[in-house]
Amino acid sequence: MAVVGAIALLAAGIGGLWFGARWLVDGASRLATTVGISPLVVGLTVVAFGTSAPEVTVSVTAALEGQGDVAVANVVGSNVFNLGVILGIVAVIAPFRVTNALVRRDALAMGGATAVGALVLANRDVSRLEGVALVVLLVAYLGAIGLAIRRGDDDDDVPNETAGDSSVGRDESAISVGREGVRLLAGLGLVVVGGRILVDAATGIAISLGVSAWLVGATVVAAGTSLPELVTSVVAARRNDMGIAAGNVIGSNVFNLLGVLGVSAIARPMTVDPAVRSGLAWLVVVTAVGTVLLATDRRVSRREGVALIAVGLAYWVASAVG
Repeated sequence: MAVVGAIALLAAGIGGLWFGARWLVDGASRLATTVGISPLVVGLTVVAFGTSAPEVTVSVTAALEGQGDVAVANVVGSNVFNLGVILGIVAVIAPFRVTNALVRRDALAMGGATAVGALVLANRDVSRLEGVALVVLLVAYLGAIGLAIRRGDDDDDVPNETAGDSSVGRDESAISVGREGVRLLAGLGLVVVGGRILVDAATGIAISLGVSAWLVGATVVAAGTSLPELVTSVVAARRNDMGIAAGNVIGSNVFNLLGVLGVSAIARPMTVDPAVRSGLAWLVVVTAVGTVLLATDRRVSRREGVALIAVGLAYWVASAVG
């Protein structure tokens, strides 16, 4: 009976993720076009932060309950999964061109966030003051994106053809913004709830099998909380919304390291398992590989996508064996 219940929960979670991701991508893409903001910016901010909501919920809750291993392992494992498996799958589905803004600002921000996160976790302790510093860095990154929008120099590979259409009246535009905003929020809600259901079901099964807290956090929980990013990016890639697909991955990684880890430490300072060092080593490697692939020729090919997936899956194998 318990098995039947778990299967039903998994099915409900998958359904919520899939339909929620479709609404989220549709709403985000159309909202970006209506208000004249590039899909890349929407992917980096609204979509990325929204799909990272499960990471926030799981890590902060774990920190408050004194389970620092789960909180930190979730961040590290999610980022490896995002950049390795998810970005790799996106490239396999639809090889994409990388914009200058994504390389110059966002990939560098991701690399910087990884370096700072590794430095903070090097002694296996994350203090409340370090958590505040991480959140301040996240606010600075968002400020940089805001300045780019104001200057109008945030380039994107998806042209916005309707932003400057004077034939669209203000009332009609306001109605469209409201409608797509509701669609986006509804999709986000389904994505978050679906992801949470899957995480709870998978975590319960893993813990019942006697798996360590760090391993559960680094693999099962990390993959589960990354499912919203996976489904959202895959749906966006299939619809050729590459700005949202790539921006979602990069933005989520920055948000996880600075926002999720920072807020978790503010909620309760954490001390983590020595296994964090090997996890950080993998994260640094996959971030370096991903950044080089993004910067090389300003394009990510299918072959490079396969390489990213291989690195991401190798992390899972190493974590399980270790």
